[in-house]
Amino acid sequence: MMIFATLVERFYAALAAWGIPWIVPTLVVMVIVVSVVLAYISVAAMFMIWWERKISAHIQVRYGPMRVGGWHGWAQSIADGIKLLLKEDLIPTGADKVVFVLAPMVVFGATVAAYVTIPWAPGLIVRDLNIGILYMVSISSLVVVGIIMAGWSSNNKYATLGALRSAAQAVSYEVPLVLSLLGPVMIAGTMSMGKLVEAQSGRWFGVLPGWFVFPQIVAFLTYFTCALAECNRLPFDIPEAESELVAGFHVEYSGMRFAMFFLAEYANMFVVSAIATTLFLGGWHGPWIPLPGLPREVAHGLFGLVWFQVKCYFLIFVMMWLRWTLARLRVDQLMGFAWKVLLPISFANLIVTGLVLILGKHALLYVGGIAILLLVAILLAARPAARTVRVGERT
Repeated sequence: MMIFATLVERFYAALAAWGIPWIVPTLVVMVIVVSVVLAYISVAAMFMIWWERKISAHIQVRYGPMRVGGWHGWAQSIADGIKLLLKEDLIPTGADKVVFVLAPMVVFGATVAAYVTIPWAPGLIVRDLNIGILYMVSISSLVVVGIIMAGWSSNNKYATLGALRSAAQAVSYEVPLVLSLLGPVMIAGTMSMGKLVEAQSGRWFGVLPGWFVFPQIVAFLTYFTCALAECNRLPFDIPEAESELVAGFHVEYSGMRFAMFFLAEYANMFVVSAIATTLFLGGWHGPWIPLPGLPREVAHGLFGLVWFQVKCYFLIFVMMWLRWTLARLRVDQLMGFAWKVLLPISFANLIVTGLVLILGKHALLYVGGIAILLLVAILLAARPAARTVRVGERT
């Protein structure tokens, strides 16, 4: 379905026929797109906050959040949003005011910019760049810059410590995350988000859907683990760590600026889920039936949009499930897991994928050898590094 692209092309053609310069319709389209994205993020964030409260209430057998604010607490998120808008916006006396004010804008702006290349349905994408996945990974990394700005400008030791933790965590987990995305890119032979989805339209062995999650299950699990760390979700919420750092890098923020950090966190959860859906879960592909009175392409596009949303929110549900199930890791455990476990697994998966693509069936021997070496490396990395010291023995 190319309805979205067709409407934009007709809009440009009509304005060109009236002699209006090209910059005017471009700005109009940009304003419309940004408005739609902001509206979607606002509604989706309120829904995810309400949803997470319900999930946490069921997991902890704590049903208070479902008994406040109307039916199953649906109005509580709206009340919280109004409260944040009406709260006084405070800036600490010793803070760097310019950087303090710009930090939440950088975090939220980088998250919103990532929505440009999300393939919602066939033809429904703002800009299908030929380096779409590279753009999404790069623009998402700018969130760390805003977090460091927030922590440093607050002139608060807890905020600064949280920001430094966030920078170290992002640098550590970005490497295996990017490497895990290269497997599907190598199979599809493109970095375009739309073409990556189209490459998964067939079937594996004539039975399984042609999603890349089946041949790249290791890459998918690695990516999802790194995505949890990128979103600062448990068990990787070291930068915020409420029990240790009093909310971390945004401890000095209040009102609308705190709301921007909050919205950016949930918007980023959808972004990482959209990347996983696009590269591993077939994007908009799924069962659909013709709808009476609608063209085939329109019906396909509507069902594609629904399937894309279902897959994304299923991954978000798993993130919330893990948050209320697992305990927080220590800093050394978090960093060691990234460099000693995820990084070797990512490299091994990348090597195996390349060998299979080049050598075909003959690569099985190489794959077996690499699997054995990888297993030995993981076992060695998992061994305790500290030596046992006998009582009374000098160190």
